[in-house]
Parts: sequence; C-alpha cells; structure tokens
Amino acid sequence: MTILGETQEEEDEILPRKDYESLDYDRCINDPYLEVLETMDNKKGRKYEAVKWMMVFAIGVCTGLVGLFVDFFARLFTQLKFGVVQASVEECSQKGCLALSLLELLGFNLTFVFFASLLVLIEPVAAGSGIPEIKCYLNGVKVPGIVRLRTLLCKVFGVLFSVAGGLFVGKEGPMIHSGAVVGAGLPQFQSISLRKIQFNFPYFRSDRDKRDFVSAGAAAGVAAAFGAPIGGTLFSLEEGSSFWNQGLTWRVLFCSMSATFTLNFFRSGIQFGSWGSFQLPGLLNFGEFKCSDSDKKCHLWTAMDLGFFIAMGVIGGLLGATFNCLNKRLAKYRMRNVHPKPKLVRVLESLLVTLVTTVVVFVASMVLGECRQVTSAAQVGNDSIPLQVTSEDVNSSIKTFFCPNETYNDMATLFFNPQESAILQLFHQDSTFSPVTLALFFVLYFSLACWTYGISVPSGLFVPSLLCGAAFGRLVANVLKSYIGLGHIYSGTFALIGAAAFLGGVVRMTISLTVILIESTNEITYGLPIMITLMVAKWTGDFFNKGIYDIHVGLRGVPLLEWETEVEMDKLRASDIMEPNLTYVYPHTRIQSLVSILRTTVHHAFPVVTENRGNEREFMKGNQLISNNIKFKKSSILTRAGEQRRRSQSMKSYPSSELRNMCDEHVTSEEPGEKEDLLQQMLERRYTPYPNLYPDQSPSEDWTMEERFRPLTFHGLILRSQLVTLLVRGVCYSESQSSASQPRLSYAEMAEDYPRYPDIHDLDLTLLNPRMIVDVTPYMNPAPFTVSPNTHVSQVFNLFRTMGLRHLPVVNAVGEIVGVITRHNLTHEFLQARLRQHYQTL
Repeated sequence: MTILGETQEEEDEILPRKDYESLDYDRCINDPYLEVLETMDNKKGRKYEAVKWMMVFAIGVCTGLVGLFVDFFARLFTQLKFGVVQASVEECSQKGCLALSLLELLGFNLTFVFFASLLVLIEPVAAGSGIPEIKCYLNGVKVPGIVRLRTLLCKVFGVLFSVAGGLFVGKEGPMIHSGAVVGAGLPQFQSISLRKIQFNFPYFRSDRDKRDFVSAGAAAGVAAAFGAPIGGTLFSLEEGSSFWNQGLTWRVLFCSMSATFTLNFFRSGIQFGSWGSFQLPGLLNFGEFKCSDSDKKCHLWTAMDLGFFIAMGVIGGLLGATFNCLNKRLAKYRMRNVHPKPKLVRVLESLLVTLVTTVVVFVASMVLGECRQVTSAAQVGNDSIPLQVTSEDVNSSIKTFFCPNETYNDMATLFFNPQESAILQLFHQDSTFSPVTLALFFVLYFSLACWTYGISVPSGLFVPSLLCGAAFGRLVANVLKSYIGLGHIYSGTFALIGAAAFLGGVVRMTISLTVILIESTNEITYGLPIMITLMVAKWTGDFFNKGIYDIHVGLRGVPLLEWETEVEMDKLRASDIMEPNLTYVYPHTRIQSLVSILRTTVHHAFPVVTENRGNEREFMKGNQLISNNIKFKKSSILTRAGEQRRRSQSMKSYPSSELRNMCDEHVTSEEPGEKEDLLQQMLERRYTPYPNLYPDQSPSEDWTMEERFRPLTFHGLILRSQLVTLLVRGVCYSESQSSASQPRLSYAEMAEDYPRYPDIHDLDLTLLNPRMIVDVTPYMNPAPFTVSPNTHVSQVFNLFRTMGLRHLPVVNAVGEIVGVITRHNLTHEFLQARLRQHYQTL
C-alpha cells in the first residue's frame, strides 16, 4: 500500500495555490443588470434561447470539423511513414540493411515530435491531454490560457504531429480540450490573438454563459472522439460541472449529437465515398463484436464469465494504481529537474522519449515476434452492416516481417501499426497471439506509455490505456483457452473487458466511461460486464491513490472541490474556516482609497460596508426587529472582535506577533463575566456614532485590534473588475455634488472588456482627481448568497459548489459581516488543517 499510495510527507509537499482565480457562476443582480431585465420580454427571451441553441449547434459542428482535420492529417502522415519504412524493411530484409530502415523511421518520428514540442513551447498549456485543466474549468477554476485560440491551434497541430511521430499517445483526450476551447471562444466572437477582428455580439458576456458553453464543447469533444454523444454528455456532468439543469442537459446533448454526425458525415464520405451513409461515428471505432458463424459453442459472454471479469477489474485497478504512482513520481521529477531549466531541455526530453520508443518498437517487431497462422477471411461475415469491422479490415493491417506465406508476425502487427489498428487486431483478430508476445508487448507498452505521459507534447491517454488493457485481456483469454480449456469464451470480449479494466484503473471514471464504451461497441449486452469491471477497478485503485487526472490537478496546486466533504468535517462551522481579516470598501469611497486598495491587495471581491446606524439608515430597514434580535440572541452572536480573540486564545490568530500579543493581553485580563459585558457594550455601541474613517482612508496594517475588527454592517459585494471598470471610465462625483450626478454605466459597458479586464497596475489614472468620490452601490451585488457563522461545513460546501460561487460572505444575526469564505477555504487540505486545529483546542 505504501508503494502504490503516498506517504504523508509526500502528500503535504504540494498544497493548493492561492493564485488561481475562481469563475463566478452566480449572477450579479446590480442596477445595470436590472435595467436589462426591465427591457426583457418573452419575445427577447425566446430570441436569447434561440441564439443559445444556434451557438451549441455551431460548437458541435466546429468540434466535429476539428476532429476531422486531426484525423485526416494524422492518418495521412502515419500512412506515409509506415508505407516508406515497411517498403524499406521488406527490401532490406534480403539485403541486410535493416539499420537504414531504422534510421528512416527515426527520421520521421524525431521530425514530427520536434514540431510538436516547438508548438508546446509557443503555448505551454497545450501540453498533455488537457482533461485535467478542463476538469478544473468545469469545477469553477480559471486556469490561465486554457481556452485561448492560440492554445487550440497549438493543441490541434501538436497532437497530429505527436500521433504521427509514433509516441504512445492518443488524439482523443486533446479532442476534449479542443472542443472546450471552441465552446469558450466561438460565442465570444473575439480573440486576444486576433485583436483587430471585432464583432458587435452583445450576448454571453459572463462566466456563467461561458462555462455552460465549455461544458457543451467538452461533451462534443468526447462525442467526436468516440462517437458517443450520450457518453459525452455524462462526461461533462461527471467530471466537474457543478451547476446543472434540464435546459443545459438538452443543449449539451444536442451539441454532442451535432459533433458526432458532422464527423461521421465527412469521414464516411472521404474514406468510403458514400456521403450520408454515416458508417464511421467517431475517431476511435471498436467495430462490431460477434462470434464466428462456424463456432456454435461461442458466446460473447456468459454468467460464469462475470467472475473472471471481476478478477480482471481488481487486476486492472492494481495496474492502474501502479501506472499512476510511477507517472506521479516522474511528474515530480520533471517539476524539480526539467521544468526549471531552459525550455530547450523539454524538447530534448521529448526527442529522447521518441528515440527510445522508436528503437524499442523496431527491435521488438524484428526480433521478439512469432509467426502465427492467418485464419481464413471467410470465417467472418462480410455484409455491409454499419460499425462492422470485417476480417478484410483486420487482415489488411497484419505484418508479415520475416514470416513465410500464410503467417504473420504478431509483435510487428501490434507495434508497426497505428494504435487504433492494433486495438482492432486485439478485439477482432481470430488468429491467436502468442502469450509471450502479449506479455512482452504489455510490459513494453506500459513502461513507455507511463514515461511518455507528461512530456512537453500534446498527448492523450485513452488510446494507450485501451491498447495496454486490450493486450492484458487478450492474454487472459489465451491462458483460459489454452491452459484451462474454456473453449466457449470469446477473446474479443476479454480484450474489451481488459481495456475497460485498465482504463478505469487509470482514470477512475465510472458512469461516463461505461456509456462511452457501450456506445463505441454498439453492443448493449456489454453494459453489465463493463459497468461491474469499471466499478471494481475504480474501488481497487482508489484504495491506493487517485486517478491520473486528479493527480495532475494536485501537482499543479489547483484548488479543486470534490463532490462532497468527509463526514467528520461537520465538526467545523463556517466561523472555523472563514477568513476574518477583511479588506472592504464603503458605499461612497474616494478614488485614492480605491486605487490604494486595488494596488496593495490581490483580492477579487470586496464587501461594501458601513460602520454605524447613522450612515446606514438608507440601506437597512427594520431596526426594531434587529434590536429585538440583539436582546434575544446577544449571547450567541459572533462578532469580529470576539472571533479574533477566540482565535488568538487558541493560537489561531494572524502571523503578526504584535497582533497576537495584543490579543493575549486582552484575553488574560478579562474575566468570563467581563467578556459578556464587552459584547453588550459592542452591541449597544451600534446605535452611537462609531469612530468612523474618512472615505480617503483604506484598511491599514497599522490599525489596532479595535480598528481592525470594528463592527461592519454588510450591504453587498463588488468585484475587482467592476471597480477597475468604474475607474477606467471615470465614474465618480465631487464632494460638492450629489451622488446622483455620477455618470451611469450600462450592463454592456460594464461587460465590454470581458473576459480580460484591465490590470490596475497598467492604468494611467493621472487624469482622475484622487479626491473625487465613487458611489459603488449601483454596481455592487446587493443580495449575494450568505451563511451564518454557525453553519456546518457540509452545508457551506454544498451551497458553494452547487451554486458555483466565488465568494461567500459570513454574516451574523445583526447583519455584520464577520468573514468571507472562498474556494481555498473549502479545499480538502485546508479543511484537514482546520480539523487538526479543532482537535488541538478540545
């Protein structure tokens, strides 16, 4: 368990980074947005919905065309390479110049991979499969550069060069990333890479709309890769999208269908010349599974086989956990020793992996293979059923290197073919593969695929995992047939179950992967064995470590939120995990104060507060009710000063030693009865003018405890981007004027710079008078989601994740804000640290 899992020290090495920004799925219901709502009627609402449907259709079509482009050129380059090298091998096998053939293969592969690595140097985010990053985006984390046009171009061209270069990578994973980029960019009708091209398209200028379209694009990528529109929809749901509704489900499914049939239409027409026949639904086609007509005892699977499938699921989970553990160690080694060095070192690493892979493939194909008998093509029906892979299709890709007539080289047939052809060989080739060949192939492929995933080229993991698992399943079938004498089993079924077991053990997906494999095989009877195998593989693998995508998310330090918290976390309350050290703004604040706050902090939202009743009568109603609340609940009300003293007493205060000493002095000098008097004094002082700050003063590190934790009545939240927009457009008024004279911005003007708002450090604000005042109340969100300090963590977590929030204010019973909860306060690592502190104080 220690070998496959991680020790505690290793787990603590990488903690979630705080420089990742969250997406804001919650709507900001401010005055500009309300003005838009006032002009909205049923006709405009239907038009808006119609535009959404047209956009998801366009995203599906474009994703299908991207898949067509990648498939066409990857296939073209691969056929060119294998055609030249195979002719050279056949010629040199008599002349004894096989070294020349190896050099030709090395020349092709190194050139292709060199181009792929250069593209990753242009856009480093294009490396890998992109699924971990898209999973983060759907989870609500903004990963920089992940959905840019330049990323899409580097990804698309890079993956076709990687596949053509003979690396053990797939193009299906990058298709998901590509679809997500199309989904994010197409509805915007603008790109930072094409600044001069501007369209006046006023729709979908928010994180909420963009995230929905990214969900549709990712689902379309899965649908195009596997011909599985339902599986794509479930993938988008399972792998991170927190907010979901029926309307979004329909649009995502429609987008997936559009992608599948666009790719199917063009691939069928280009490859078979039969336009409109829809014979090739996805980039990876498993073909039709059926027993030979001459074998009456054969069944696809029987109830007795379920026991073998469960055992294969256990082994697949163990193999997947081993794969993930080794790949994580390699990734950490790269982070320490490769990434800090010049970028050229990453290119050299990719070329080294290509060199070793090419030599291993060539030598294994020439030396380690066995000559096996080719079965007659007549054993399998050759009628024109869609999705069927006939024996001619399978036998056309067999390799006869150094083998006499009517035989083929089994190792060369697996290694010297595109990976999709090798998978079809293992699924549908009636001829037997040698157990020794399958075992060697599995070990070599497992090792090289593990080494390859993580180098600086665009690379997917689905196809290598399927091929590795198919070899494992076919090996099990050979052993059961030859050594145990179970003649009824169908080797193709065991190859499929082996592929599912290994892939499930690596990626740990269940619902979507089950449906993807069922749709890829077009055989619903495989539903039960595939589902059981995937569940067992996931449970076995989860006992040791996480899935490969979750591991790489953790290595990047992304604050990903799981589906739910652990049961013991409910021992914590919102007050235990919130951030009480607030930076806030007033409803009317001077420009110099706003600029100071924005330039000295990195927060993305600021509470809008007032400090006494005199200033807040126009905001707060029902004073009598609050007064009664104070008298009734004064002993249980959490205040900011009281919370800080409680934390300092339990050594959970801020790092500042002066603050801690000051807190301790106050705590030690007070008796329990005096504490209650202090609370009573603070609550009563709410009705007297509290020592107020002038609007041109901002929160300072030199404040005393009383200044820092004065009672603040909460009125709303305003985002950094909104404040910057107000400053850029000069929205302010002078002291001699009323706030009604302040210019008003429309919703379109507020969202014009989305998604890349100006940086406060890059702005020239010399033309603005620092004494001018900004009224932020029309632009703040006056009614964000809030929680009580006594709310249990599970309730806080469910609200935050389900509603896709970015900031969650903690407000006590008298309307005072006492803290803010963000994504980082809800990560597993942060909650564990708080729980340990909770146990220490008991």
